[in-house]
Amino acid sequence: MTGPTEVRCMLMRGGTSKGAYFLADDLPTEQTVRDELLLRIMGSPDPRQIDGLGGGHPLTSKVAVVSPSAGPEADVDYLFLQVAVDKAEVSDRQNCGNLLAGIGPFAVERGLVRAGTDETSVRIRMVNSGDFATATFPTPDGRADYGGDTEISGVPGSAAAVVIEFPPRKGELLPTGNVRDTVAGIEVTCVDNGMPTVLMPAGALAVTGQEDPTDLEGNRELTARLHDIRLAAGRLMGLGDVTGTTVPKLTLLSAPRHGGAVTTRTFIPTRVHTSIGVLGAASVAAGLRIEGSVAHGIAALPAEGDRLRIEHPSGFTEIESSIEHAPDGGLRARRTAVVRTARKIFDGTVFPVPPTGGRS
Repeated sequence: MTGPTEVRCMLMRGGTSKGAYFLADDLPTEQTVRDELLLRIMGSPDPRQIDGLGGGHPLTSKVAVVSPSAGPEADVDYLFLQVAVDKAEVSDRQNCGNLLAGIGPFAVERGLVRAGTDETSVRIRMVNSGDFATATFPTPDGRADYGGDTEISGVPGSAAAVVIEFPPRKGELLPTGNVRDTVAGIEVTCVDNGMPTVLMPAGALAVTGQEDPTDLEGNRELTARLHDIRLAAGRLMGLGDVTGTTVPKLTLLSAPRHGGAVTTRTFIPTRVHTSIGVLGAASVAAGLRIEGSVAHGIAALPAEGDRLRIEHPSGFTEIESSIEHAPDGGLRARRTAVVRTARKIFDGTVFPVPPTGGRS
């Protein structure tokens, strides 16, 4: 079985990423068949993904699979799949908070959720991790409206706001149990507020943390060290062997330059994010709030309020974050919310590259 020769698909920008959104019922149920089909749809493996929907970068080679929720806690289930660009690999090992911004509107477009007359809130279960989120967005006259005046860094122009709120997570913010760990010779803080993330002072790696992403990607000594750090941190965080995965994320921290709380450069895992992922920003923000983390002496936290501005290569992401002590004495997130935008780019039929052996 090689999967269908044409598939109903919606291409959407979600936050600072772009991906193909599918109903689960429109894809093969068998994972290997589904993944092989998605590789052909996105045009992988090929550095340019010239024969598919992908844009030649991890941020534009993403897939969202949506279905009615299997449980009463959510309206829809959202499975995120990262399709590799230059190799035949599809991973479900992480969430994507950027594509998450498009899940609510997509659910309304496909009739999975009835829209309100002014705005709609959609409860979403993120299948990859089991976490939940609620997305609220405008639906005047019962239709998803993508136009608005909300701007986010990394996206030209403006669009309608999608407010995403995450309920308090049950898991421990510090998966290693420590505020600081020494990994591959440097002190780091391992934090998980929806995305396993390793926070590192940029100066400890002999860079400023203000460099252009391409310069960091071209620093072979740095990327080799980061590879070692990621593998060691993955084991410490209980993720096992992360050689073939994109988690944990690695985020360099340096002092803010434009009035924010901190400057970031995030590796995914070897390419540098041109902005920052929503869930990655949530983990960074929580890490900044933890007393004694490696952000101490680097971050400039506001005197009051929960809102933090996380600076990144193309601007900033504003996120509301607070933490608290759990009954067992550990730390947990109390509130996490972020404003994103999303836009429907096309809705129609995608024709995957035929399987090896011929063209149609």
